[in-house]
Amino acid sequence: MKIAIVHDQLQEFGGAERVLVALKRIFPKADVFTSFYNPKALGIHAEKFRNWNIVTSWADKVPLLKRLYSPLRFITPQIWEGFDFGKYQLVISSSGSYMSKGVVTKPPTKHVCYLHHPPRYLYYYETAIEWQKYWPVKVYGHLINHHLRLYDYLSSQRVDQFIANSKETQKRIAKFYRRDSTVIYPPVSLPEPQPANPPTLELSNSLTRQPVNYYLTVSRLARAKHVDVLIDAANQRRFQLKVVGSGRDAGRLRSLAGPTVEVLEHVDDQALAQLYRNARAYLFAAVDEEFGIAPVEAMGYGLPVIAYASGGLKETVTNGKNGYLYHRLSPESLVAALTTLDKLSDGEYQQMRRASRQAAEKYTETAFKQNILRFVAGV
Repeated sequence: MKIAIVHDQLQEFGGAERVLVALKRIFPKADVFTSFYNPKALGIHAEKFRNWNIVTSWADKVPLLKRLYSPLRFITPQIWEGFDFGKYQLVISSSGSYMSKGVVTKPPTKHVCYLHHPPRYLYYYETAIEWQKYWPVKVYGHLINHHLRLYDYLSSQRVDQFIANSKETQKRIAKFYRRDSTVIYPPVSLPEPQPANPPTLELSNSLTRQPVNYYLTVSRLARAKHVDVLIDAANQRRFQLKVVGSGRDAGRLRSLAGPTVEVLEHVDDQALAQLYRNARAYLFAAVDEEFGIAPVEAMGYGLPVIAYASGGLKETVTNGKNGYLYHRLSPESLVAALTTLDKLSDGEYQQMRRASRQAAEKYTETAFKQNILRFVAGV
């Protein structure tokens, strides 16, 4: 079977791109189609895509469009409908905010969409930019989004079968597209062998040069992730917090960080693994996150997850078993959950670590591969 994989864009590396890499491992001979490809913007992750056969859209050759793809997103239909998939038996779209599921296929080619999420900006979920803050942008956005919502719905009807990355996304597919879907959770990279108990305060903080017991978050630094809530809590209670990630909010978050907070950008996989191993717990504050790969990755290292009770995190975090869910998006609510964690005995804490690892093992790349192959075989 000749297969094409279509992905929104390759100008950043996050959870959706991790899924793309996993799909390419399953189908190594597949050609990859995308709207825009910028290896420099991928940083240390560019190596993952180096030997791929990547076919970019006509828009990738227009510098203005490559830089302003978001405000000029009304061209999205022309981008996806400009590709020809006549020689492929199967097209798998890895679709999110840029709607790569909008590609057109003709029989006998089958189109399976792995949906990370319907475009958040079309359905009034929080986005990376508060675009409704300024009225000219708000008017412009509403005009464009009205037509793109129609396109998003119509293009969803062309998909032969949907795969949702969580039950939360499955609900949105049913609500916005009136389509059924199958849930296949995304793959998460887990350390082998199972991590032992964490070392006792061995990692030194470069700010204090004293042994610390720190908390960790790994995230795109964007508005909807609400990393500022985590930083505010750390500033108020003076606990050690390490923030790993990059994004448009990096400068603002650095300015908010007090003496107990480190914002670390461009951390390679080996260093990230070490950060996971030495942390006490993983903190998360995103709103309406569809799945959340990084929290599950943290569970793989035996970290309890303290997360805002929203979106897909309610599927992966069981309150009191492998972490805690807090119900108000505020530093005070987060601190209350951390206080509950701190009251655990050492035995109870170690039991929570084991439960975290056990919960993460449902989301291995092996399980993802088996589920994808089983699904494709039935298409």
